[in-house]
Amino acid sequence: MKEAFMTLPWWVRWIAIPAIALVVFGGLLISVLTWVIGLVFRILLFVAVIAVLIFVVRKFTSSSSGGGW
Repeated sequence: MKEAFMTLPWWVRWIAIPAIALVVFGGLLISVLTWVIGLVFRILLFVAVIAVLIFVVRKFTSSSSGGGW
């Protein structure tokens, strides 16, 4: 298999085969990339909401009850 692949011209190995792979698997790559970006966004949103919640709780507890629970 490797010998058959190595006898191909350089433009087939480096241009045609990757282009065909992108056409065949392009939809899968886009969907996986979209899912990963969505997951990262949701994780960052979760962290931001928790940080705001901690900030608000500390702000109100320190101003109203002297800083203790």
